[in-house]
Amino acid sequence: MCKLQRATVSGFSRDGDILVGGVFAIHDAREYEPLNFSQEPAVTTCQTFVFETFQWLQAMVFTIEEINRNPDLLPNITLGFQIHDSCMVMQRLLEGSLWMLTGQDEPIPNYKHWKSHPLAGIIGDAISTSSVVMARILGLYRYPQISYSASSPLLSDRNQFPSFFRTIPSDDFQSRGLVELVIHFGWTWVGLLADDDEYGQQGIHILQEELFKAGICVAFSENILTTRADKNAFHIVQVIKRATANAIVIFSNGINLVVVLNEMLRQRVAGKTFIATEGWSTMAFLSDEKYSEILTGSIGFDIYSEEMPHFKEYLSNLYPSSSLDNMFLREFWEEAFSCKFQQDPGTPSAQDNNTKICSGGEKLDTLLINHREVSSFALPYKIYNAVYAIALSLHDMSSCQSTGGPFIQGACADNVGFQPWQLLHYIKNVRLQGGGKGAFFDENGNPPALYDIVSWQKNHQGTLRQVKVGRYDSSALPGETLLINGSAIRWNEGERGGTRVPISMCSPRCLPGSRKVAKKGEPTCCFLCVPCPQGEISTQTDSIECYKCPWDQWPNKNQNCCIPKIIEFLHYDEPTGATLQATSIFFSMIPVAILGLFIYYRKTPIVKANNCNLSYLLLMSLTLCFLCSLAFIGSPTPVKCLLRQAAFGITFAFCVSCILAKTIMVVIAFNATKPNSDLKRWVGPHLSYTLIGICTLIQVILCTSWLTLFPPFPQYNMLSKPGLLIHECNEGSATAFWCMLGYLGFLALKSFTVAFLARKLPNSFNEAKYITFSMLAFLSVWLSFIPAYLSTTGKYMVAMEIFAILSSSSSLVSCIFFPNCYIILFRSDMNTKEYLMGRMIGQKSKRM
Repeated sequence: MCKLQRATVSGFSRDGDILVGGVFAIHDAREYEPLNFSQEPAVTTCQTFVFETFQWLQAMVFTIEEINRNPDLLPNITLGFQIHDSCMVMQRLLEGSLWMLTGQDEPIPNYKHWKSHPLAGIIGDAISTSSVVMARILGLYRYPQISYSASSPLLSDRNQFPSFFRTIPSDDFQSRGLVELVIHFGWTWVGLLADDDEYGQQGIHILQEELFKAGICVAFSENILTTRADKNAFHIVQVIKRATANAIVIFSNGINLVVVLNEMLRQRVAGKTFIATEGWSTMAFLSDEKYSEILTGSIGFDIYSEEMPHFKEYLSNLYPSSSLDNMFLREFWEEAFSCKFQQDPGTPSAQDNNTKICSGGEKLDTLLINHREVSSFALPYKIYNAVYAIALSLHDMSSCQSTGGPFIQGACADNVGFQPWQLLHYIKNVRLQGGGKGAFFDENGNPPALYDIVSWQKNHQGTLRQVKVGRYDSSALPGETLLINGSAIRWNEGERGGTRVPISMCSPRCLPGSRKVAKKGEPTCCFLCVPCPQGEISTQTDSIECYKCPWDQWPNKNQNCCIPKIIEFLHYDEPTGATLQATSIFFSMIPVAILGLFIYYRKTPIVKANNCNLSYLLLMSLTLCFLCSLAFIGSPTPVKCLLRQAAFGITFAFCVSCILAKTIMVVIAFNATKPNSDLKRWVGPHLSYTLIGICTLIQVILCTSWLTLFPPFPQYNMLSKPGLLIHECNEGSATAFWCMLGYLGFLALKSFTVAFLARKLPNSFNEAKYITFSMLAFLSVWLSFIPAYLSTTGKYMVAMEIFAILSSSSSLVSCIFFPNCYIILFRSDMNTKEYLMGRMIGQKSKRM
């Protein structure tokens, strides 16, 4: 039968018809007494007065007083309160909760002393870990508990905590919002730091899941060990110092974080950007000037708040003399103004030392405390809503009409002697309209998720202030949940901060035109950037894949967009096309000129000796050979593609057939002069015309079959040259094309053979040696054409064929007709019958 030592349970209370409980950590128990296990542990003493929590306490008192003044809300019922200081100590929290439940200083479980002043519910606590402990006890008796700051997702479990509610959103929503915030600023490589309690561990667990879904990697994850005096700060700061991640998300209540921040100051670690949760994003004591180098540029979520009418005036008008029952107000006054009240026992007089005496009339308006500039009433606003939730539920319960109630047989609850579970029914369905604007609880006791986004910025005094720069609303439309004014943010850059967003990524971002390739054995955010393959693009930053352009497009130089391919064909107006066109027309005039010369000198011996009729046909066919090359220049059309190769093949077949006939007629004419020769009957034009017709007809049949069975057609070739769209003629059948060309080669080879055998005939009749040279040149051109044609593509392939046509035609003209033209024009003495007969007699004499 023994008990541990404990402090006397006391608090700030005020009588009323119905009481509302409140739990606040007015003090912070920071001293840790060593345990030697040889004597009883020392009683935990409250050390530091927390100004901010005192403001929360006053928010609860202010709200209850406002409700009591409202004649339309709870008429004839006065609310009282009991407020307990937990001192951030779990033991005191439990004792205070039982003190309010049992109604006596010596807590007795399952015993209730209150008879005329029932307890409606309890407001608190601020910390999730403490709220869990309270909720387990209060849930047994179904006493409503409404927290204004506990955001752990664990508390949404209705099986464990059936009577817990809160006016602050669950960390489920905050974690998703933090991920959206990280994505908004392009941070893909972040560090995580959390308290090792329910608030920190639950929040960081959900955050890691959401980060993983968003493709964001975690560089490190460390815990602040709240059970240790040093909080494991040295190890944490060493990890932060070595980490390449510049953005660090911190789930903490702020008090435990102070030790880590002090260690960062000691090790001179700066340049990191902290993303704050609502647990510490606007803590007043972190606004101290000494933390400005570390915390400037931090950004985070804060509890959404609205204006509380007259609350500022209420705080300004607080005086110890006007609120004698407020045991915390005198202590606040002494701490705020650094003075002591004279009447306190043991306080030395001002004459004995430098202690300043409190007058009680000091002005709070002149007090310089590092309060928050934007969200200074964020948590007080949540307390305001929590008190109104209980008051409105009591009002709804008192408005119940007999036989129309929500309980068995339409029963209503007693306005004063109600049971906790009866009020719990009304709180579940309450809507805050008069006091808390539009807030309500869902089936898990959570309100709508709405946060302010604040930026930590240095002011002119060197301290930090939190500036509202945006809002997060989970109920908004997709894409509109996060709204941020980027120009209002100041990052940790320079003396006054800059607007350039810090970079926090494992690898530089892959620009459009490249793609990400993962590094083996490293997180997905650590990657290499490789250029897209040829013919592919990526249009987005950090693209995983590259995509091919449409068939008629090609990547630009940076491979970040597709541009139309350049359509290539042999234009009339480009230098190569214009030159070939002019050459074809000019060269086509040469056979015409020679034809005119031959017609003019048709009665001369040399023209007669060269079989003038065949010469005329040959010259006309050569003109067509030159002109057929024009069909290869310009944009391919169905008609051009269909006829150009056939026209080339037939005209050249006709031309070479004329040469073959001419050669054969030279041989027959010479041998017909021999006595008793049977060749005399073959001398005449019929044989040559028949031979030309048959040889040309064979080519016509080949080309007709080709055009009928495998007609050529225009097409776009996108494979031969990257980035070019070659507009060309598909020949339909390569076999047919080479058969046509092979037949020309066969005719040329036959002509060359016959001419070579007849090269020693008398000169007066002999054109054979000129034909030999012409066929040799003709065959050389086309044999050279084959490898050149096969090794080129596009317009250069077309130009190569045109060049072969012009070269071969020119060789025929020059070798066969230029010698005769020279005699006609410049050696008229050789263009006589006597000269030719003399030459022939001389040749015969030599042969004899």
